[in-house]
Amino acid sequence: MSDAPGIIPQPTPGNPSPATTTWSATSPAVPRPKEPAPLHSMSDNPRWYMNAVFYEVWVRSFSDSTGTGAGDLNGLIGKLDYLAWLGVDCIWVPPFFPSPQRDGGYDVHFFTSVQVELGTDEGMKNLLREAHARGIRVISDFVLNHTSTDHPWFKESRRNPTGPYGDYYVWRDDDRGYPDARIIFLDSENSNWEFDPVRKQFYWHRFYSHQPDLNYDNPKVLEEILAALRYWLDLGVDGFRLDAVPYLVEEEGTTCENLPGTHEILRKIRAMVDEEYPGRMLLAEANQWPHDAVEYFGDGDEFHMAFHFPLMPRLFMALKQGSRRAISEILDDTPSIPDGCQWATFLRNHDELTLEMVTPDDRKFLWNEYAPVPRMRLNLGIRRRLAPLLDNDERQIRLMHAMLLALPGSPVLYYGDEIGMGDHIWLPDRDAVRTPMQWTSEMPGAGFSNANPYLFDKPIPATPPYGPEQVNVADQQADPQSLLNWLRHALAQRRKYDLFGVGGFRELDGPEEVFVFERSQGTTRVLCLNNLTAWPQMAEVELPKLDGRTPVVLSGTVPEAPQVIGEQYRIELPPYGYAWLLFTDVPS
Repeated sequence: MSDAPGIIPQPTPGNPSPATTTWSATSPAVPRPKEPAPLHSMSDNPRWYMNAVFYEVWVRSFSDSTGTGAGDLNGLIGKLDYLAWLGVDCIWVPPFFPSPQRDGGYDVHFFTSVQVELGTDEGMKNLLREAHARGIRVISDFVLNHTSTDHPWFKESRRNPTGPYGDYYVWRDDDRGYPDARIIFLDSENSNWEFDPVRKQFYWHRFYSHQPDLNYDNPKVLEEILAALRYWLDLGVDGFRLDAVPYLVEEEGTTCENLPGTHEILRKIRAMVDEEYPGRMLLAEANQWPHDAVEYFGDGDEFHMAFHFPLMPRLFMALKQGSRRAISEILDDTPSIPDGCQWATFLRNHDELTLEMVTPDDRKFLWNEYAPVPRMRLNLGIRRRLAPLLDNDERQIRLMHAMLLALPGSPVLYYGDEIGMGDHIWLPDRDAVRTPMQWTSEMPGAGFSNANPYLFDKPIPATPPYGPEQVNVADQQADPQSLLNWLRHALAQRRKYDLFGVGGFRELDGPEEVFVFERSQGTTRVLCLNNLTAWPQMAEVELPKLDGRTPVVLSGTVPEAPQVIGEQYRIELPPYGYAWLLFTDVPS
């Protein structure tokens, strides 16, 4: 079975044309364009994450090197040249630990080894070595909040309540504790308590009933977790995406989220990383409103990064409403963050498109617009990939990526979205968006595996227009006008200017249908215009001190950039069009 030509560089495609809100990150004093780093180098800047482009790889669905039907670490190693070609700075690998796989590996059975189907510790070492040789870092998921019921700690805890592991979990004689805590997985759970017939007590769980929460009131639990983190840091991982961090501590009379004790634990983890492993990074998965999410940065002494969950659904809202208002409001409600901290921004990932951080009315609107069939919905979200969400309209897919790459923060891409892969909503739980990567048009394996498709961990969606015959890496690499080559070009342009990662942000007044903002650093500015409608729009904005200047089009769907006349700048954008316009040597 042939494979995708990931190691063959293709020519960079040509550009289709060779009242304010402020939200900024600290930036260096002097802006400078920079060329992409050669494959053998990796920045020694301890704040490397501030400008990085992340790429989430669902390992089981990326590349199968063993013919078993499931992707593995060696398969991922074989695709590193493709990721380097694309322009990825860091890979995010979801849990690869031993697990009964009732929740995609987030139900951890053991914290310090590799799931046998995925590889070995030596395979993980090889992945880190080979990725670093190409200038690519690797961060791992790590589950702080809970384990699987199969974990040896839990088995001992239920068997011997007075033994050394007896209080590693939260046990009660009844299920009346913490009544103000919400149930997160409403589709499958009706309580946060589960009765254990062995111990004859109830244990606490914020997620599935087979995922008991760890008891951080016992200091030995944190010692165990720190030891496990050190294990992987010693192996060479560049950091962690720490899962489900708002729920570590429980307290009666509260929602059991975002409590001071949780932040105390996280500061201890950060202190260990800073002292023993400088240059490594911690990324928070805290699905919270902005004023709560920023608390996970602490005073620069908790997380280096945190996902901006509330921003994501509002990008989708804006597209259906044809108005920038939803984006503007959430950015306006986003507090400033400490020096050296950064947001992680994203469009899709391995979970459902979460709608927890929207109002009930907004959730109903988004469900009606993006998930009209009930099967498309999951928990308080949507189990669909990016391309199907956007009706497979490349104009919208490019526009959404253009906003993602230009807004403040470090963007996180999801495997397969760079080629517009489809989903499989009839698979259970979140598996709809975790299907095999489509490397080639050749069936039945699409370059993912040469195993019998009946052995595949998940089936490949075969229905047009999302089957491998229509959507695959090899064909898009060979097409200079493809979505894949467009994204590669956009990433290359972004990499040239530090301002996209650490520059200032200012939203500019303009028509409601066009989201206009400026990224700036020193005397360099990039004007970003985004038409949120299916009709051409004339954008008019004020650009003081730029009379007579003609910007350079870094990327966009405009044939050329007009000249600034006076302080007014007028430019017409096609339907769902965008433009990144560069001004240099701008007077202060």
